[in-house]
Amino acid sequence: MTAVLTENPVTVAAPVASAPRRRNRRADRRAVTISAWVAVVVFGGFALLPVYWLVVTSLTPRTEVFSYPPKLFPSEITFDAYLSLLNNPALFGYLRNSILVSVITAVLSVVVSAYMGYAFSKFRYRGRRSLMYFVLASQMFPQALLLITLYAVFSAYGLLNTYTALVLSFTTFTLPLCVWMLKGFFDTIPDELIEAARVDGASRMRIIHSIVMPLAAPGLIAAGLFAFVRGWNDFIFALTLAGPDKQTLPPGLVNTFIGEASTAWPELMAASLAVSLPVAIAFIALQRFLVGGLTAGAVKG
Repeated sequence: MTAVLTENPVTVAAPVASAPRRRNRRADRRAVTISAWVAVVVFGGFALLPVYWLVVTSLTPRTEVFSYPPKLFPSEITFDAYLSLLNNPALFGYLRNSILVSVITAVLSVVVSAYMGYAFSKFRYRGRRSLMYFVLASQMFPQALLLITLYAVFSAYGLLNTYTALVLSFTTFTLPLCVWMLKGFFDTIPDELIEAARVDGASRMRIIHSIVMPLAAPGLIAAGLFAFVRGWNDFIFALTLAGPDKQTLPPGLVNTFIGEASTAWPELMAASLAVSLPVAIAFIALQRFLVGGLTAGAVKG
């Protein structure tokens, strides 16, 4: 009887003592979850507030744009700003120029950087590391610093106010990052796979085009998307090197809606939203390729 009485307090006290610990763990997990959601809401609101204000301004009548205090919701919703875009043929010309220049820049950047990245990754030759750092060092110089030189060179060769000047200038500044990005992808491809193809009689170009490039497809898509966005968003080069007929959307919107006396803010916000849609659609459409590319580039072997 005595043994039973001495054992019972021990068996009963154990769960009672562990209950506060479980409650503390649940409270800690709940606090971490709440903190994470608060951080997501704060940073998400900080990132999405400009987009929300852009949409609201594009739907606000011009007479209420500068109302004080500012309104989070317009008292009257109007689509006049969007309708004015459809009645402006100059914007469609800027859109055509942006699509043409951005697509050619993306294709040219991917083709050149793919061969350069493969050479840096799989070939061993004297001066290879120095050349790699030389390519990367070109990113240290501000792009606007080289604008005067590029303007003089293009002017001497009669390339000003042409698509060629825009494509060459955009490609020049996208190549370094694209080369290093694709070199990382090529590093993940085992050398044994290339040696096996060479033993089977495949030529070097056949190996590159039939084996290496398909395996590095996510990296090629990521580099192409980066180059496309670079050509789509550029302002200063498109404004300086291209004439009115060859300008892309960023300088075209400024010249159309921003004047010395007044600025058509609703129309400018509506055009900015319409310009952002192609890039957003491209990111959504290529999201799975980009995620696969980041995963492939993060694991070597």
